[in-house]
Amino acid sequence: MDSATSTISSKHELLRNLLKQVSRLFYTTLVVVPANVRDQVSLAYLFARAADTIADTDLIDRPRRLGFLNRFKEQFVGDEMDWTQIRTIQQATSSLQQDSAERTLLERLDECFRIFHTCSPDDRHRIQRLMTTLTQGMEMDLSTFSGTSVVDLTALKTLDDLDRYTYYVAGCVGEFWTSLMCAHRKALTNWDIQQMSEVGVRFGKGLQLTNIVKDIAFDLQKGRCYIPEMMLAEAALKPQDLLDQNNLSRFRPVLSKLVRMAVEHLDQGWLYTMAIPRYETRLRLACMWPILSAGESLKLVMSSPELLNPAVKVKIPRSKVYQIMTMTTGTVGCGYAGTAYWGHLRKQIV
Repeated sequence: MDSATSTISSKHELLRNLLKQVSRLFYTTLVVVPANVRDQVSLAYLFARAADTIADTDLIDRPRRLGFLNRFKEQFVGDEMDWTQIRTIQQATSSLQQDSAERTLLERLDECFRIFHTCSPDDRHRIQRLMTTLTQGMEMDLSTFSGTSVVDLTALKTLDDLDRYTYYVAGCVGEFWTSLMCAHRKALTNWDIQQMSEVGVRFGKGLQLTNIVKDIAFDLQKGRCYIPEMMLAEAALKPQDLLDQNNLSRFRPVLSKLVRMAVEHLDQGWLYTMAIPRYETRLRLACMWPILSAGESLKLVMSSPELLNPAVKVKIPRSKVYQIMTMTTGTVGCGYAGTAYWGHLRKQIV
């Protein structure tokens, strides 16, 4: 084996091992992503998880976390790495992680950056743009929500704030994905990148809104209310009212609006998926799975009597995720079968 082949093999092995530790489910779903874009997607995911871990390290005070997050973001602004800053981030944050996978990720963050430098200039630029945007969402979290418990409960103010937040933390992933796939998958060379990127943004926003509504009780306990005050006011509610499970019936009209918004975004995501040629089966499946899983989650959200109970996790079982994967793989990403499933599912949601 020559040195170049050995380097590529080592890179693949590092990414595979890290992904297995950080997210077994993501590693499983990543297998379906076409091979020539798998490393770029893997790196982007690991960098995003690292940034999220830095932002969520509660044992470090908020100003220092913002500082570390900013230093991390700076590594994606230019073409040169500041290895001293990277080591500083690693030393300050890795030992504080209770989750062994997240600790390992931060300990090996410098290796991720070295692999990043082996990517093509265009792919590096795509990851750079993604990470400088994603970290804005994390900075928005840290600056908007000043506390860590219900004592300091704070809400976003307007729908525009919510829309901006969902773009920062998920919508921009649709842009990244579209640019990357159009550059590397011949089947998409005729796509209008600008137009499809805009649809991809809607796709990402739908997934993030799904996370927001299903995790509402958990986020409230951390002092974060992503439901805008203006929406709550329309139902004569305040953020603090959502801490009382008895207010779920009063909250349901607001919840229904948010879920409809999520479904409309996911409808665009489904159009995006169906625009992928049938013979790009892997790419289709990689888009089908999160939409159908989000739909199943939204169905649970709308039917759950315990949505505002922080002791209850509103989450579809992993077996349901694997069922979705098996069904769509068995039909080879068939648009008719998948669209029938999505259509039936959304009727149960809205």
